[in-house]
Amino acid sequence: MFTLFFDFGNERIIIIVKGKDVKFGSTAYGSRLAGIEGLKLNYEGAIKEHPDLRFDPDWKQKTIKRFNKNIKSMKNEGEIVDYVIKELKDIGYRPLYKEKQGFRPERIK
Repeated sequence: MFTLFFDFGNERIIIIVKGKDVKFGSTAYGSRLAGIEGLKLNYEGAIKEHPDLRFDPDWKQKTIKRFNKNIKSMKNEGEIVDYVIKELKDIGYRPLYKEKQGFRPERIK
């Protein structure tokens, strides 16, 4: 199990990766955790990642399905963590710490 911490604006984002299950939380919502289905997805970000969904009215559901399929295709938690860090860095989230199974957090570079 990994716990990741990011800053985005004045919010602290918490992501927990446990096996192939990825949960997201934010201090703006009292740190309640939700799967990607519970997040507000940015249309422009989704279209940048999946240009074929530009005029699709079901873009959000298809983006979620593709994210889940991508996560399930990864071999282990470490690969999922690296993917999440890279994706969030690319859209402006500032990575802070990575904590593995409750051990001391280490700064993400």
